[in-house]
Amino acid sequence: MRDEPDTGHPRRWLILGAMVICLLVVVLDNTILNVALRVLADPVAGLGATQVQLEWFINAYTLVFAGLLFTFGVLADRFGRKRFLLLGLALFGLASLAAAYSQDPGHLIAARLLKAVGAAVIMPATLSIISVVFDPRERGRAIGVWAGAVGVGVAIGPITGGLLLEHFWWGSIFLINLPVVLIGLLVIAALVPESRDPDPRRLDLVGMALSVVGLVALVFGIIDGGERGFDRPVAWAAIGTGVAVLAAFVAWERRTPHPSLDVRLFRNPRFSTAAGVMALIFFAAFGVFFFTTFYLQLVLGYTPLQAGALLLPFAVAQLIFAPRSAAMVKRYGAKAVCAVGLALTATGLAGWTVVDADTPFWFVGALFFIQGVGMANVMPPATESILSTLPRERAGVGSAVANTVRQVGGALGVAVLGAVVMGVYRDRVGPAVSVLPAAERHDAVESIAGAHAVAERLGEPGLIPAANEAFLTALHTTAGASAAVAVLSVLVVLRWLPGRPRPETADPTAPADAREPVRVKVS
Repeated sequence: MRDEPDTGHPRRWLILGAMVICLLVVVLDNTILNVALRVLADPVAGLGATQVQLEWFINAYTLVFAGLLFTFGVLADRFGRKRFLLLGLALFGLASLAAAYSQDPGHLIAARLLKAVGAAVIMPATLSIISVVFDPRERGRAIGVWAGAVGVGVAIGPITGGLLLEHFWWGSIFLINLPVVLIGLLVIAALVPESRDPDPRRLDLVGMALSVVGLVALVFGIIDGGERGFDRPVAWAAIGTGVAVLAAFVAWERRTPHPSLDVRLFRNPRFSTAAGVMALIFFAAFGVFFFTTFYLQLVLGYTPLQAGALLLPFAVAQLIFAPRSAAMVKRYGAKAVCAVGLALTATGLAGWTVVDADTPFWFVGALFFIQGVGMANVMPPATESILSTLPRERAGVGSAVANTVRQVGGALGVAVLGAVVMGVYRDRVGPAVSVLPAAERHDAVESIAGAHAVAERLGEPGLIPAANEAFLTALHTTAGASAAVAVLSVLVVLRWLPGRPRPETADPTAPADAREPVRVKVS
């Protein structure tokens, strides 16, 4: 008779609750800010931020967050995941306080940079702690709850932001983080055991430096190209630099005896396919998700609070289906569950190709629900596939890889698909704005929000239907492209993701250290 494996930490479900609290504060913060951008641009009610400064409120965070995720995952494995999680939460809380009382846009950008550092410490630590305290038999279910929290945070952030802005000043969207951070610090200090790699390798300083430089350059190029066009040399120079440095990172990791990331893992189809699918689906979903905000508020005319409420079906789907995805994987296998989830996501994305200015709210809610069900059955099994290829003492590396590919994929989706939206919109709205003065024409061509503002200033109500029609054409094109990417993800999963593994058989393609018995130092 075989010995039964360890069932995990006795307080593992309480610890999971603490990890969800930490995760929600990071996800909510980013989605709440999107609702407040109009207020922050107001010179009286906000900070009088320019369009460029508004963009950097978002981009500064994305840039630093994506660039540091991998490095902090590696460092947490070595020096202690609980220690790093407490440090990240404290830093995030202090940065939230600084953001709330920013006196000018520059201060807020600096606070956002600091928050991104804290978030980059928090995100991989939460997932790696889950991987350590849960036995592999329950880990899939725990990751489902964790992934569901991400979806809930994305959906309820705009609602929370809308409620706060209706009753308080703009700084309240940052102060709301402080009680959550305080609760998180107390619960983690009391419940979470310290854990680290019991046999730490020598720090790979060169590899970590290359990963930071490469990821930051790549994400900067993607963001710059999405905002200002991919015909600019600056965007391609940054992207080229990022790709070159990341190629150097791979070359170094293959040669050094103490790599931060064993690149042989990518020979394992379970690891590489899951990582690729996560990047593809976030590329497709985030590209459309971002622009539906403009559709709901400008084309359909909903308030920020009403638009946020329409995201609730996405949150409900995540809450219901993400925690149950592990049971589905156990019954049908990761390949089947991921393929069905991706197909549902593709269906939801394709639905945006038929929306118009008269689409009823229930249809929009149904699309969000279908997308939520689809992603709830993709992210948990894909994340579990990545983590299962690594020993638990290297969980920080696996969680950092999972979060990094999601972040880069999402940034790439917003940038590339955003360029498609803007290209189609400018082409279609051009004839309608040709009679406007030069300055007003520029604003109307740049975005649908600009066109609505110009129509209000000049008293040109006929401009709004033309701008809405041009934007809808752009949204339909982008949604079609996103659905095609999701369908491609289905084919990738069916072709390369392994089916249900035999528990008695070790994966011969996995690195040797990934097949050794788990040894986790817990104190």
